[in-house]
Amino acid sequence: MITRRKFVAGASAGVAGALLAPSLVRAQQAPLVLWGPPATPSLILAQAAQDAELAKVAPGISFAVWRNPDEMRAGIASGDMSAVIVPVYAAANFYNRGLSVRLANTLTDGLLYVVSADEGIQTTADLKGKTIACPFKNDMPDYMLQRLFSEAGLVVGTDVTIEYTATPPEGMQLLLAGRVDAIAVPEPVASGAIAAAKAAGKTLYRSINVREEWFAATGTSSQPSPGLAVTASLGERIGDDGIEVLQQAIERAVEIVNARPQEAAALAAEALGLPVPVIAEAVGHSNLVARRAQSAKAEIEALFNVLAEADPRIIGGKLPDDGFYAL
Repeated sequence: MITRRKFVAGASAGVAGALLAPSLVRAQQAPLVLWGPPATPSLILAQAAQDAELAKVAPGISFAVWRNPDEMRAGIASGDMSAVIVPVYAAANFYNRGLSVRLANTLTDGLLYVVSADEGIQTTADLKGKTIACPFKNDMPDYMLQRLFSEAGLVVGTDVTIEYTATPPEGMQLLLAGRVDAIAVPEPVASGAIAAAKAAGKTLYRSINVREEWFAATGTSSQPSPGLAVTASLGERIGDDGIEVLQQAIERAVEIVNARPQEAAALAAEALGLPVPVIAEAVGHSNLVARRAQSAKAEIEALFNVLAEADPRIIGGKLPDDGFYAL
C-alpha cells in the first residue's frame, strides 16, 4: 500500500525532478562540436577547442571537419551542426530562407589558388585552352572561377574546360596524374599538391593567387569568406554570452595559428588528412583572420553584390538584414 508518507515523499521527488529536468537535459547533451571545412580556417577551430575559457561554457568541446557542402548543409538543416564554418553566401542563403542561421565572423581574406605545372600560367587569361579541376560545383570556388573567366573573356566549355570534383584532394590527384592542366583549390590542398609533386620529382607552381585576380576583376578589396555560422540551437545551449566567449576564443586562436603554425597544424593534421609541415606551410598563404561579422558587413555585402550579379538566388534573393550579423 502507498502510505501518506510515501505519497508525499514521492510527490516531492517528482517536483524536484521536474525542476531539475532542464539542467539534466543540458548535462546529458552531447559535447559541442565545432565544424570546419577541409581548409586552413579549420585550424582556428581546432585551436579554439583547446581554449580554457571556452571549455567553461562548453565542457568537452571538440572539433571535426565536414567533407563537402552537401554534408555541411544537411548538418545545419538537421540541427546536428550548430557552430560551423561555411561560405558566407551559404549562411545568407539559409538566413534569407527563414532558417535560424546567423554569421558570427569571417575567418580568411582569401585562400584559393590555381596550381599547375605550367610556368606560363600566371593569370586567368593564361588558362585559355586548358582544363582546370574545381571542387564543389555551384559553390564558392566555382562561383569565383566563373566570374574570373567571364572577366577574362573566356567561355566555359569553349575556351576553357572545368572538371568538377567532389573534394579538393580529388582535384589534386587529377593534376598529379596529368589528367588536368591545373586545379583551383583552397589551402592547405594547394600546398599539399606542391609538396606531393616535389616528392615525386615533379614541380608544381602556385600559379594564380585567386584573391588578387578577384580584386582586379570585381573592384573589391576584400574576400571575406568563409566564416563561422551559428544557429539558434547554439544560442539556446550556451547563450549569447557563450557565443561571445566562443568569438573571443577564436580571436585568441587565430593569433596562435598565425604565430605558431607548426603547433596549430599538429592539432588538425589528422582531421585534414595532410602532414603537419604541409599544413604549417599553408598558413602563410591563407590570410587567416577573426573579423566580427558586424565589423566586416560592408566587405561581406560587397561580396554578396558581386555574387548576386550572376544569380541573386546564390544569397537567397536579397541582401540579408542586420539580424544576420550575430556579432
